[in-house]
Amino acid sequence: MPTVPTEAVVGTTIAFSFILLGNAITQSFMGVPALLLNFPPPSSPSHAAAARHLGHQWPVFWSVGNVFFRPISTLGIFGYGYTSWVAANANTPAGRSAWRLYALSAACHLVTVVHSALNMQPLNNKLDGLRDPKASGVDPSLAEYYARRWIKLNGVRIVMPLVAGSVALWQTLRARF
Repeated sequence: MPTVPTEAVVGTTIAFSFILLGNAITQSFMGVPALLLNFPPPSSPSHAAAARHLGHQWPVFWSVGNVFFRPISTLGIFGYGYTSWVAANANTPAGRSAWRLYALSAACHLVTVVHSALNMQPLNNKLDGLRDPKASGVDPSLAEYYARRWIKLNGVRIVMPLVAGSVALWQTLRARF
């Protein structure tokens, strides 16, 4: 018998998935687009200042992701993994069949973590580097492109928690009723 109530673990982990989803939606559809309002084209004399300003604003987004949401994503892997393990070792056929859906939810969080490290981190570095006009590997004329690319790639961080939380919630409710 598990010492940690499985319902508490899966319930908390489902909540984590939807917190991540809400954050990703907010950043992609409200936060970053607000930073790009009236962003001047690269040919404008005010473009360099706007690019530096974007670079100064970016650490707010970045720090929230690193400090708060990275651990939540990681806990999602472990929470769904634990729930999957408990389900796989259940004494009922229904319990044993549930492990696959919880494992899918864990895999969704793993995809989010890996995607964030491989694809989002380089963009975060470029956006952060905009505050220094002499930063290596950063082209200020691409400032708006970097931010719009970030929004596009952040779609993975919308879809994966949505799938993870929805699948786990569906499986949990199905098992209860």
